[in-house]
Amino acid sequence: MSRAITFSEYGTPEVLRLSEVATPEPGPGQVRIRVRAASVNPLDMKIRSGLMAGVAPARFPVTPGLDAAGVVDAVGEGADAAVGDEVLGATVGGSYGEYALLARPVAKPESLSWEVAASLVTVGRTAFRVLGQLGVQAGQTLLIHGAAGSVGVIAVQLAVARGITVIGTVGEHDIERVTALGATAVRYGDGWVERVTAAAPQGVDFVFDASGAGVLADSVALTGDAGKVITIADMSAKQHGVRFSAGTDDQGGESLPELVQLAAAGKLTVPIWRTYPLAEAAKAHADLEAHRNQGKAVLLP
Repeated sequence: MSRAITFSEYGTPEVLRLSEVATPEPGPGQVRIRVRAASVNPLDMKIRSGLMAGVAPARFPVTPGLDAAGVVDAVGEGADAAVGDEVLGATVGGSYGEYALLARPVAKPESLSWEVAASLVTVGRTAFRVLGQLGVQAGQTLLIHGAAGSVGVIAVQLAVARGITVIGTVGEHDIERVTALGATAVRYGDGWVERVTAAAPQGVDFVFDASGAGVLADSVALTGDAGKVITIADMSAKQHGVRFSAGTDDQGGESLPELVQLAAAGKLTVPIWRTYPLAEAAKAHADLEAHRNQGKAVLLP
């Protein structure tokens, strides 16, 4: 037996409980890790609250969490890692626990902290995937809504490194931070269209909405083509003819080793806002839902 965070009903962060659970056993191709860090993602809160119940109903009890980093302590047949290896990846069956299973472990470079290693997985793969789906090229202009968020920050850095002109909508307190990443940061809220137009007189070629803040109609108008707009956060996408990007299709998962190497080389920054003990997962959810964070929240079992 081991400890993990679980919930047995949809609801507020208070439904999260520290529980005794059966320690997971790795299946074929899987490894079990002793978790050193588990990332908290917005999707975790959507699942816990029941917002995703219509798409993927939960089978209670649920151990939340998508990403983890840790040390391999057991391997299944044909697994691509050995006991004692330091790895990271997307988990099978949740990450908020002392142990977790990984189906496709990626080696963690020594220079990468546990917190960054765990935080890079879902947000990095999402940013990489959406940029690929948009097909934005060097010399073009990309507008990123929510550029200071966990996905937005990585998308900004990847796009800038590819020679793309990036405009990012952010809160007033994040303007300096996103500007430092190489984007032109503009304040979101009323009047954002005019501010973006002034910042990009050449026009906007593509829009990546990572905010879900009701910006799709104006974003389509800016580009003149709904096919040039993608959201990962606005469930009204279909009403606007906009693609909703979900899942993990990022060229078969090949983006993660590349993202890891970029981060290890100091070419990709993943801001860590705060760490929490495993038992304080409910507080981590509450803080993120109240938008107190400026960067990733990480659980340390």
